[in-house]
Amino acid sequence: MQTIVIGHKNPDMDSICAAVGYARLKQLLGVPNVIAARAGNTNARIDYVLGRFHVQPPVFLSDVSPRVADVMQRDAISVTADSAVYDAIQLIAEKQLRGLPVIDGNKRCLGLLSAFKLSHYLFPSREEASAARIINASLASIVKTFGGDVIAGEASNEASETLFMVGAMDLYTFSQRMLRQKDKKIVLFVGDREHIQTAAIVSKVRAIVVTGGLAVEERVLEAAKGSGVTIVSSPYDTATTVLLARGAVRADHLLEPFTSFSPETSLELARERAANSASFIFPIVDENGQLLGVLSKSDFLKPPGTRLILVDHNELSQAVQGADKVPITEILDHHRIGGFASDSPIHFWNNPVGSTSTIVALCYQQMGVPIPSDVAGLLMAGLISDTLNLTSPTATPVDTRVLDHLSKIANADPAELAERIFSVGSPLLTLNPDQVITADCKEYEEHGKRFTVSQIEELNFSHLAEKQASLLEALNRHCEGRGLFFAALLVTDINTQNSLLLVSGSTAFQQRITFPSHGPHIWELDGIVSRKKQLLPYLLQCMIGVGAG
Repeated sequence: MQTIVIGHKNPDMDSICAAVGYARLKQLLGVPNVIAARAGNTNARIDYVLGRFHVQPPVFLSDVSPRVADVMQRDAISVTADSAVYDAIQLIAEKQLRGLPVIDGNKRCLGLLSAFKLSHYLFPSREEASAARIINASLASIVKTFGGDVIAGEASNEASETLFMVGAMDLYTFSQRMLRQKDKKIVLFVGDREHIQTAAIVSKVRAIVVTGGLAVEERVLEAAKGSGVTIVSSPYDTATTVLLARGAVRADHLLEPFTSFSPETSLELARERAANSASFIFPIVDENGQLLGVLSKSDFLKPPGTRLILVDHNELSQAVQGADKVPITEILDHHRIGGFASDSPIHFWNNPVGSTSTIVALCYQQMGVPIPSDVAGLLMAGLISDTLNLTSPTATPVDTRVLDHLSKIANADPAELAERIFSVGSPLLTLNPDQVITADCKEYEEHGKRFTVSQIEELNFSHLAEKQASLLEALNRHCEGRGLFFAALLVTDINTQNSLLLVSGSTAFQQRITFPSHGPHIWELDGIVSRKKQLLPYLLQCMIGVGAG
């Protein structure tokens, strides 16, 4: 089981730093197979912080939906194409299987061998009984199935079509039957009827199987050698020997078509296809068709091999794709609770502090684990970024205390680190308009309406005027493309602690915005810097009673 600690889509600094910090805590506590992940790209500011504290970026995961690889049986039992079905039957019985994949010499899957088809082969219908006497197998394989001994001639390993015949009749009748089958390769099963054995040698059958462990006269053996007829001794009676011998047919002559999946196929898609299939197992193959494992319908009942810990969000609309299909075992967040529900109790710490990085630092203290210096530096950066270095109205005395504690461990000055972070990579200058909208974008749903609110921080608004038109166009594309009620972008000046709000979408909603207008679709929000504490509650209030228009 792998545990993934991951922030929201379009991650910001706090989301990345909290994921890395909490994953490290889990590792220090001895939790196995824990990784930090991200559901989107980093930006220049995040890259600066990761580089400054010598930490690798979290693993990028765009989708955590369960895959076939999570539940497949990797040690698949199979048989080769040239295997006798007798061996396959023994394997099926021993392992209590419903069937087996059949592979070639390069481990490519050729088809399936089912217990149902094998039983039909061994016990054919009355209409098919005559044809059941013809099998494609080598003489060596036939002899092997009943544990026989070659006492004259050789048992070839070359497979060919063979007709089984039992010599349980008088000589005349037998001779007439031989004439009717003179063009076929015949394996005769007979007891100690010397006259039948001799007639078969004269007819140059492929082989004679003398059943019941009965002795064969020396003159018969000599005649067989002279005619190139193989004589085989079977320890079993005729009926048993013939029954066993029919198991010599090659596995690839009883193949059934199959539905296969790759390890990366989503479990949801595989389940849908399997539900409409009569197959008993589904081979898992690579791009070359080589068998990697199998999937049975009961495997769909297995729990997925991944569980999630969400940081800096609790709404599934903001979570990595597939989060609703795997167990979520913990949530650490400082935002509103967005209607999240779980099937079982989980650890959910929602704390109205300035950043999730603050909560992670508190987790270290709660567990009595010293915070590593590199983690302390990251948590500082997450806290500084989310609270605008404690100047945001979301900052609390707890954030102040935690930041002071972290700065001592990381040996870093908060003011200097804040200056470096906010001076790196202006989003308006380093990102195209579409990237500006999605860089730190959160999706919400309220009153049955979906909307997004994005935010970027700038040192001033000097570059906004030239980008304004293209930003509104990008906002329109984003809103229409996702079918949103509205889409908003908050551009915050971290020096003046003011913001500008750009909105696309519902005209009726925009008419509810009471802030001073700064132009079409743009409003001045003096003193507004927090998306979660100041802007979002206001936008939700504006939505009340607004229709879809």
